[in-house]
Amino acid sequence: MSEEFYRMKRLPPYVIAEVNAMRAAARAAGEDIIDLGMGNPDLPPPDHVIDKLVEVARKPSAHGYSQSRGIPGLRKAQANYYGRRFGVDVDPETEVVVTMGSKEGLASLATAITEPGDVVLAPNPSYPIHTFGFIIAGATIRSVPTTPDETYFRSLDRAMAFTVPRPSILVVNYPSNPTAETVDLAFYERLVAWAKENKVWILSDLAYSELYYDGNPTPSILQVPGAKDVAIEFTSLSKTYSMAGWRMGFAVGNRKLIAAMTRVKSYLDYGAFTPIQAAACAALNGPQDIVEKNRLLYHKRRDVLVESFGRAGWDIPAARASMFCWAPLPPALKDMGSLEFSKQLLTHAKVAVAPGVGYGEDGEGYVRIAMVENEQRLRQAARNVKKYLQSMGINTPTSKGAA
Repeated sequence: MSEEFYRMKRLPPYVIAEVNAMRAAARAAGEDIIDLGMGNPDLPPPDHVIDKLVEVARKPSAHGYSQSRGIPGLRKAQANYYGRRFGVDVDPETEVVVTMGSKEGLASLATAITEPGDVVLAPNPSYPIHTFGFIIAGATIRSVPTTPDETYFRSLDRAMAFTVPRPSILVVNYPSNPTAETVDLAFYERLVAWAKENKVWILSDLAYSELYYDGNPTPSILQVPGAKDVAIEFTSLSKTYSMAGWRMGFAVGNRKLIAAMTRVKSYLDYGAFTPIQAAACAALNGPQDIVEKNRLLYHKRRDVLVESFGRAGWDIPAARASMFCWAPLPPALKDMGSLEFSKQLLTHAKVAVAPGVGYGEDGEGYVRIAMVENEQRLRQAARNVKKYLQSMGINTPTSKGAA
């Protein structure tokens, strides 16, 4: 009998869990921790969505098994979303599957299409499921950068030229989690052409499709003519409609990939609770006020975060999208490393952030800051950070006033 299971041996310790455990212990001890670590929305969904959940849950017929690939009305609602938002025609019968969050969807697809020994191109740094979903399925990861520039495409070409076996899957995630980088449609056009030339599937994670700032809507890779020949895209209701705990997401695109994923899911689950799927229909088909409301909310929080932390002595780049800021460690503390810095912030400033190294080795030197506390709490976090930096001998700005 093996002392250690094969897949467990392929999984390193979850670095972010160390900070999470410290945060939980501090809160259990009664400490007031300002939690900017997890991307967990702090506001509820719209009333009409909750009302629909309750309405359907009261029906005696709603409590049996649902449909693994999603109820027809929900798949149609997602197809309609792609039509009005991106101008993309989607067949709800063959090009849409409902997932229990985009994370589950990516893991299910990895199970469906990955053979042991396959090479998958994944961004570094990246959200953990983009790599470990495939590692669990038996694949090998070759990292590519997240920065969408010429270096990115040169790295793709090198991977195809020097990797054995040749990579068969590319994961992309824009707006990026954790780096908040964005791309334009021209980037996707070039990427689709590259994928067709090299016979590579593209898996696009578009979880933050509606959280864009400064007047630049995020595109979908499926807007590129012929993209569905090689691409599948994952979206989520978690951040757009403040429904993170509801676990509602979608995969849309290539019919072969959708069919493979649907078949695997049919063995693994019976789909989300029907009232939740009905409520998801209400979110997609009903009033869309919350979409703009949440976009403005996170935009304002971003501005407060950047401004107040800057005055505290920590310069943080303004994210162009997503609900995160990707912040380089203060230069004087860079040698501390992102994990130790995160622990120090938690212990001495009572502020929780996510260490960048938890998203891959190229995330070292950064932390991810989630904009999931209100503006007052963000300013309090900045004041706490300022005191911590001063305790470390770092002079903070004085000409701009107090944080």
